[in-house]
Amino acid sequence: MNEENIVSRLENIKARYEEINNELMRPEVLGDIKKTRELSKEQSSLSDAYEAFNEYNNLISDMEAAKEMVKDPDMASYAKEELETLKLNKDELLHKLEILLLPKDPNDGKNVIVEIRGAAGGDEANIFAGDLYDMYTHLAEKEGWKIEVMEEEDGTAGGFTLISFMVKGDNVYSKLKYESGAHRVQRVPVTESQGRVQTSTATVLVMPEAEEVDVDLDMNDVRIDITRSSGCGGQGVNTTDSAVRLTHIPTGLVVYSQTERSQIKNKEKAIKILQTRLADLRMREAEEAAGVERRSKIGTGDRSEKIRTYNYPQNRVTDHRIGFTINALDRVMAGDIDKVIEALITEDQARKLRGEESID
Repeated sequence: MNEENIVSRLENIKARYEEINNELMRPEVLGDIKKTRELSKEQSSLSDAYEAFNEYNNLISDMEAAKEMVKDPDMASYAKEELETLKLNKDELLHKLEILLLPKDPNDGKNVIVEIRGAAGGDEANIFAGDLYDMYTHLAEKEGWKIEVMEEEDGTAGGFTLISFMVKGDNVYSKLKYESGAHRVQRVPVTESQGRVQTSTATVLVMPEAEEVDVDLDMNDVRIDITRSSGCGGQGVNTTDSAVRLTHIPTGLVVYSQTERSQIKNKEKAIKILQTRLADLRMREAEEAAGVERRSKIGTGDRSEKIRTYNYPQNRVTDHRIGFTINALDRVMAGDIDKVIEALITEDQARKLRGEESID
C-alpha cells in the first residue's frame, strides 16, 4: 500500500471519527443508550488510526518546517540532520499505519469460550490439560480478564479430560485466537516411576462467544436431559438432579453442564456453549465452502494441528507455526506468555501485508 492510498483511507477515518464526535453531542443521540453505545464502540475502533494519523500530519508539518530551515545558511546543517531523522520516523509511522489499516477480524473484541481436552498420553495428557488451564488462568489475571468455568470433567489422576471456560475482558479473542490446536508436552510424568521423558498432548479450541445475531438457535431442535451431577463440584452437588445435557438434533452436537447447583444456571451455561459451538461450526462450513482457510496463515484452529511444544527438561517452549522458541517455560506456564502471543501477532501482520492467506 503506497503512501497516497494510506493517507486517503486515513482521511476517511478521520472524517468519520469527527462525525461521530458531533453525533455524540446531539441530545437525541445522548438520550438513546443503544445508539450511544454503538457510536462509542465504532469510535473506539477508529481511535488508534485517528491518533496515528494526527501524529503523521504533525510529522509532515515538522518536515516542511525543516525544509524551510535548510534554506537558511546558519541553520542548514542542523536542519538537514533533523530532516533525516524525521524521514526515518515517517517510514516507521507509515508501517504502523499500514498495519492499523489491515482488515480487522470482526471477532477480535469478543469474549471467548475455550475448551481444553486431554488427548494422547492417558493420565499425563489430562494433567497437562490442567496445566494449560492454569496457564490461561494466570494470563487472565495479568490481563484483568475474568474466567468462568462452563463445563468440567476431572481426570482420575489430576487435571481434566475436558474443561470448558469463558474468558471475559477487552479484546480477548484477538490474543487467544492463535491458541487453537494440539499442544505437546515433553517431561517426566509424575506417574512415571523410571524417570523417562514422555510426550503427551492436549488440544485447545478457542471460539468467539456467540451473540444472538450470530446464531438462531431453535430450542425445538434441542433435546434437554436433566441428570444428577457427578464428580467434583462442592458439598451437596450430587444430591440434586441439576446437571443439564443438551443435544442439538440437526448437527448431533452435545453439551453438558454441571458446574452449578442450580439446574437453571446449568441450562443457561449449556445453551451459551451450544450457541458458541454452532456459530463456530457454521463459520467453518461457510469458509470451507468459500475455499478459504478458517484463519490466517498462522493457523487454522484444527485440533489435530500440532502448534506448540513445551519441553520441561530444557525449559523451552517452541511454536512450530512461526519457528519461535523461548527458553522460559517456567515463566510461560506462570502466565507470562506475552512474548509468544506478540510474536504470533507480529508474524500474522507481516504475512497479511505480503498478501499471504493460507498455511503452507
